[in-house]
Amino acid sequence: MRHTAIYPGSFDPVTNGHLDVIGRATRLFDRVIVAVAHNELKSPLFSPAERMDMLRQATHGLPGVEITGFSGLLVDFARDCQAGVVVRGLRAISDFEFEFQMALMNRKLHPELETCFLTPKEEFTYLSSRIIKEIARLGGAIDAFVPPAVARALRQKYT
Repeated sequence: MRHTAIYPGSFDPVTNGHLDVIGRATRLFDRVIVAVAHNELKSPLFSPAERMDMLRQATHGLPGVEITGFSGLLVDFARDCQAGVVVRGLRAISDFEFEFQMALMNRKLHPELETCFLTPKEEFTYLSSRIIKEIARLGGAIDAFVPPAVARALRQKYT
């Protein structure tokens, strides 16, 4: 039996690396909930509604993918969704320490919740939303790094 998995993140904006991890997760789990985090301590470029809309466009046609928002503790959200797995992407060793700490804390708060680490294709390991926004802000070409709807939205934000 395959499970429901949650792939949480800010997705500000979604990148091709995120989409690669989502695609990999759909091959492992029947249901993948892509959960857009709302964190009042951060100042995202895009609103939660904009981020969810871009994700819906980018994942259209992927089987078993649901896009939703959440705030609060991930473990509480996982219980509400009856998800047994959290999917996290690892691009480099530098991601591992933080992600490992989060996985251990989530396990302490919700012992039945597992964490599955997935690595994107090598061509996406250098991508981050922060870098993409910086390139877009400076007028650089971003089309190879993000879905078309995201590229358009970034151009609109920075013009």
